Amino acid sequence: QVQLVESGGGSVQAGGSLRLSCAVSRTPIEIYCRAWFRQIPGKEREGVAVISGDGLRTYLADSVKGRFAISQDSARNTVYLQMNSLKPEDTAMYYCAAGCNRWPPLTEADLRYWGQGTQVTVSS
Repeated sequence: QVQLVESGGGSVQAGGSLRLSCAVSRTPIEIYCRAWFRQIPGKEREGVAVISGDGLRTYLADSVKGRFAISQDSARNTVYLQMNSLKPEDTAMYYCAAGCNRWPPLTEADLRYWGQGTQVTVSS
């Protein structure tokens, strides 16, 4: 069973930065990619950023292009989401996920494993 543990969430003012981390353990060989999604109450989870297992391909949602970046440290089996120029509309619970069923994974059903989430709150 794959385990994903997120960290790095918190509260920040608009224009600030945060870096989220996702430690991945017990990774089966078939995991292809890792992703960050976010969700606000009453809405579906939204794909934010995706990185392929080999780190050669990335995908960013239009809403975060130019502000967010996804990267991974294979030695630590950790995926990062660097978030800069944060806006109040970035406020959400951020989830780490792994095991893509397609590229890019755009919906919750497109990924097999999920973490518990970390809250990001951006105040104006």
